[in-house]
Amino acid sequence: MIEKIRQSYERDALDEAQLHPDPCQQLRQWIDDAITEQVIEPNAMCLATVDEEGHPDARFVLLRGLDERGLVFYTNRQSAKGKQLAHNPHATVVFWWGALERQVRIVGSVELVSEEEADAYFATRPRGHQLSAWVSPQSEVVPSREWLEQRAQEIEAHFEGQPVPRPDYWTGYRIVPHTFEFWQGRRNRLHDRIRYVRQEDGSWRKERLAP
Repeated sequence: MIEKIRQSYERDALDEAQLHPDPCQQLRQWIDDAITEQVIEPNAMCLATVDEEGHPDARFVLLRGLDERGLVFYTNRQSAKGKQLAHNPHATVVFWWGALERQVRIVGSVELVSEEEADAYFATRPRGHQLSAWVSPQSEVVPSREWLEQRAQEIEAHFEGQPVPRPDYWTGYRIVPHTFEFWQGRRNRLHDRIRYVRQEDGSWRKERLAP
């Protein structure tokens, strides 16, 4: 029964003094730990946005860039999330690594990456992934799976023998964070929660939250 599921978190603890002063560097370290632990899709993050009616929406995307400017993911601008971000350019993302009993929540504003960045990343994608960007009218209703596979064949034939260009509607988004929260599971639900808050001078303040 769902109500009887219990998990005692006892793997690790989280001390403010152990955390890197830069939350982006700390996030990178935790992603590296997840890679070492062989977590499936260690860079998967749940992206939460808000639609025009104020309703929250969420889905998983893959982190594809991380530096002092923020976190980058790529998608179709005509998708539901693309339209929502055009209307309200703010988002929250959450990472969850169950094997490590860890979670990170990040809140910030969202901006488009440059055309050069989008082109450079698109060029690194496997050819099949590049073709899929042309095939899929993301988030739109399609007649059937067969229709989608037929369209894939047509697009593949169209670009046969030539590089696949990046569609204008496919690009990257950068989340410019103002808050990070690092969560480490602890026994008896007395979890560790350390929040970083960006200051006006660009530095970060750390503070502990009640679980």
